[in-house]
Amino acid sequence: MEQPSRLSAPVVIVGLGEIGLVFAQGLLKNGHPVLPVTREQSLPKILASVPDALALLVSVAEKDLDAVLAQVPADWHERLILIQNELLPKDWKRFGIEHPTVASIWFEKKPGKLVKQLMPSPVWGPKAGLVEMALSGVGLEARIVDTSEEMLEELVIKNVYILTTNIAGLQVGGDVSGLWQDHEDLARGIADEVIDIQERLVGMALTPEPLIEGMLAGFEGDPEHPCKGRTAEARLRRALEQARSLNVPTPRMDAIAASCLSG
Repeated sequence: MEQPSRLSAPVVIVGLGEIGLVFAQGLLKNGHPVLPVTREQSLPKILASVPDALALLVSVAEKDLDAVLAQVPADWHERLILIQNELLPKDWKRFGIEHPTVASIWFEKKPGKLVKQLMPSPVWGPKAGLVEMALSGVGLEARIVDTSEEMLEELVIKNVYILTTNIAGLQVGGDVSGLWQDHEDLARGIADEVIDIQERLVGMALTPEPLIEGMLAGFEGDPEHPCKGRTAEARLRRALEQARSLNVPTPRMDAIAASCLSG
């Protein structure tokens, strides 16, 4: 685990929503100054002002990630930490970023509520120890994985979990325990379509059962977790756009979109 030095280097954070604030708190508790970057500020100028900073942690909404990564200079690539849902290697490699640190977050933080862990969060990359340290500072667990191939599977598992639950939730609502107990056929059907899309996005065949088992481990971590998040409609629209561009049939998602999406 990385230990802070006597005069710890700062960590730059882009995206101080609920998840970004969890990391900021954990870093501060371990002696690392935190330098936040707001939408109104120039990221390249901020980074140029702190050339010896330890890391750049990005925790923005999925739709904002490309705009942020396009501004990251090459000498920051290996100091980059990505904390996003729906994340895959293509999302950073298109910007020439080869070896960032990537975490798949299995905790939630809602406004006004305590942070809640579902299970340890897998993390891979050169700053994995820093992520582990930051999370431990706020009582959360990380699990460092050894290879990019292992991390890819972890990212896909989280994508299957969040897309299946959100998309199914548009139709049936409820929590993840009820989804699997009362609507397993629906959940499996959507998960299969999500996996088909993920296969095309990563450019390789995926074995479904370990991905389903990973999703179910998330269900067990918080059986009362609501299926329908506030971004459920946006996730469905994004999944359908990907499916159309990749020529992946999605009859289950199409049916839900026809009945649940407006416009």
